[in-house]
Amino acid sequence: MAYSLFFDQQLYSNHLYLATLVVLLLTIAQSGARFSLDARWSGGRDLILEWPILLLKIQISIVYFYAALAKVNSQYLSGAMLAGFAEAQRRGYTHVLQIDADGQHDTGDLPRFIDAARARPDAVICGIPAYDASVPKARLYGRYATHIWVWINTLSLHLRDTMCGFRVYPLPPVLRLVGEETIGRRMDFDTEVMVRLYWRQVPVDHLATRVTYPADGVSHFDVWRDNVRISRMHTRLFFGMLWRAPRLLWRRLQGQG
Repeated sequence: MAYSLFFDQQLYSNHLYLATLVVLLLTIAQSGARFSLDARWSGGRDLILEWPILLLKIQISIVYFYAALAKVNSQYLSGAMLAGFAEAQRRGYTHVLQIDADGQHDTGDLPRFIDAARARPDAVICGIPAYDASVPKARLYGRYATHIWVWINTLSLHLRDTMCGFRVYPLPPVLRLVGEETIGRRMDFDTEVMVRLYWRQVPVDHLATRVTYPADGVSHFDVWRDNVRISRMHTRLFFGMLWRAPRLLWRRLQGQG
């Protein structure tokens, strides 16, 4: 596990590094003294050294103490994007531009997104990734699981990529949405907010943008927890779609997406 963590430069997760450290500490803590194959074959022991156990307790206590301390802020408690929306409103802005901080997006496209938002101030300007050869194939094809669920949950093919983290939001409809409904606050945010805005007939325009995966790039995607969050989000949206289906189908018949 430790080898895979240090080898994969696209992955960064303190939880996994902590697990690696705990495993290391357990190897010197004689953790298999009582219940293990070694104990079964060679005989177990009733007493082990105390200092490795104390070191393990201290290490875990330090990590969770500072993790809890870091989370006592409005950005964590309300969601970073939601806190940003509220601050933008407080300062009198009408739009918010979102761009992921993972170094994958082309910042040279910022003027294009701003110009598109000025041309359609009532619309969300959502990026469509134009990948180069650096994109991992698993990520490229894995995105289609979300694409398909989005098409099901909107009964439309209009939303072409709800996972792209490069977009411009008009603040009024987004603030109304987050004030009236519960939205995911982690990796489920980007897709859920787009689907719910589509349900509310907020226009969505698309803009192609170049996406690269740097060799030294960092991803904060937690494979297990974020996939669970995303699966729960799609389940919520599916059941939300069912009672909206007549209205969504009527929109299709009217040629509105």
